Amino acid sequence: MNHQVMNNISISVFFPCYNEGRNIGKLLTNTLNFIPKICSDFEVIVVDDGSRDDTAEIAHIFSQKDPRVKVVSHGRNKGYGFALRTGIENSNKNYIFFTDGDNQFDITELAKLLPHLQDFDIVAGFRIKRKDNLVRRLNAKSFKILIQILFGLKITDLNCAFKIFKSKSVKNMELKSSGAMINAEILIRAMKKGYKMKEVGINHYPRQWGTQTGGNLRVIIRAFRDLYKMRKELK
Repeated sequence: MNHQVMNNISISVFFPCYNEGRNIGKLLTNTLNFIPKICSDFEVIVVDDGSRDDTAEIAHIFSQKDPRVKVVSHGRNKGYGFALRTGIENSNKNYIFFTDGDNQFDITELAKLLPHLQDFDIVAGFRIKRKDNLVRRLNAKSFKILIQILFGLKITDLNCAFKIFKSKSVKNMELKSSGAMINAEILIRAMKKGYKMKEVGINHYPRQWGTQTGGNLRVIIRAFRDLYKMRKELK
């Protein structure tokens, strides 16, 4: 597929990672092959959230070969939301795109989101057919309904990790979630600020390597704790 290079934009691409040593090499290779086809000014950031495997080491090998790749590491695992906040804080381009380091998305589908950037502050992917187990899908659906009831946010896929923002829009938010509530927080704060959002259908693939942490009880408890704090703040 031919992609038109968008010379009028610059993009920070970042990947929150926790124990993604078997995934990050392929993801970085695919990214560095693809992004130059759509954008001439970009950076790629790996946020290593205290991984206990070789995620950081592999990412550093790429950064030594290509100065456009940066690695930011947490000394310990601080949580998914904290990793996203770190990625946003360390992004320096006009647009910020993120997807998870687990290779469940195809980076080339970012091209589907780009045509909408002129008219929207946030362009978010939604998984056309989610390739997760039943329990994880049910948890996600229940949480989405709860967010809609509490905050009035109507969205197809609340936690889809495939989003691009105008940098000034997301950096203008005081994000506080440290866990899985972070996607909801970004979208709720965007809604409250009157930002324009667009959803675009993308493909989702089964995880090939590594272990998902989204169904972990500690992760779920942290998400509800962050939800309570945000509800109290915006009440």
